[in-house]
Amino acid sequence: MFLTIHVALSLIGILAGFVVVFTLLGGKQSMGWTPLFLATTALTSITGFFLPATHLMPSHIIGIISLVVLAIAIAALYTFHLVGGWRRAYVIASVLALYFNVFVLVAQGFRRVPALKELAPTQTEPPFLIAQVIVMAVFITLGVLATKRFRAIT
Repeated sequence: MFLTIHVALSLIGILAGFVVVFTLLGGKQSMGWTPLFLATTALTSITGFFLPATHLMPSHIIGIISLVVLAIAIAALYTFHLVGGWRRAYVIASVLALYFNVFVLVAQGFRRVPALKELAPTQTEPPFLIAQVIVMAVFITLGVLATKRFRAIT
């Protein structure tokens, strides 16, 4: 049941995150989707630490980094109100937080979907690496464009 909640939070965070990022690409901010994205993405990282594990895993490290990035996005938005460089920090942190969630989604896909697992059983094979490079390239592009297009609402 806990894993189901964790996965549901992750998927909601990814959906909300894409809405937020595409709104930023349009030069605006989504006041409704943003809190949902930030909260579910933070809860995804937090709940990930409570899943069964015998040692520190790469997903834990990504979770820690994601929480730091989310703290920057939340502070930029709610404490510094996107003034000055905080506008750019917010956009970059938001896109990066979504990227980490999608990165883990792709990794879990290669771990749990039989056809993908067959292509990259250890996640060091070219299909996995190619998929992750494509995801990274998409998010770098989204991040650059969103940073250029987003205007803080005053």
